[in-house]
Amino acid sequence: MVAISRKPHGPALAPVPERPLPGTPRELFDSLPPLPGLRTEIIDGRLIVSSVGTPEHGLAAMQLFRAFIPLIDERGWEGFSGNVDVCIDGSRDPVEPDFVLAPKDCPRWGERELLSSGLMLVAEVVSKGSAEDDRNKKPAIYAGGGVPVMLLVDPLTRPASVTVYSDAKEGQYQVTSTVPFGREIHVPHPIGFTLDTSVFEEVL
Repeated sequence: MVAISRKPHGPALAPVPERPLPGTPRELFDSLPPLPGLRTEIIDGRLIVSSVGTPEHGLAAMQLFRAFIPLIDERGWEGFSGNVDVCIDGSRDPVEPDFVLAPKDCPRWGERELLSSGLMLVAEVVSKGSAEDDRNKKPAIYAGGGVPVMLLVDPLTRPASVTVYSDAKEGQYQVTSTVPFGREIHVPHPIGFTLDTSVFEEVL
């Protein structure tokens, strides 16, 4: 016969203090561990975790980086092709653009995120999974956050196109300009740069 002891083995475990559950999408975002290889954003009150995209998607962002290198060098700015979090000034919602231009002294929200009102330009490369948000949600998000210029690289339209949004006022961009891949497009103040969109024909 085997005797079963009810006495616990080893030291008694201290009770685990209860943590309050996240009450907002921002609190849930802040509670997440690092998620390598995934993009985590809050868009229109939704916490969205998605893949970073196809190799072609990444190449398009790199083509933007290469195109803006002369301006980056001339102005002493920084360029980021993905992998940088942006905090939208006002809502404090985090987003992760595909490309960002920012001054070296761009203010931050905490240690991790650039503050949107300090940026010069953001760009999004449209994919099937992001089309609705990139086309219909992101322009208002970036305009409301004080980003002067947004680029939308859209290989899914027919013809494939690049749109420049500028002159942000009252949470909306007042001026838009669109060209098909292969043509030049002017990126206005504070950028002041002509982008040759044929660079996207090579990768998208």
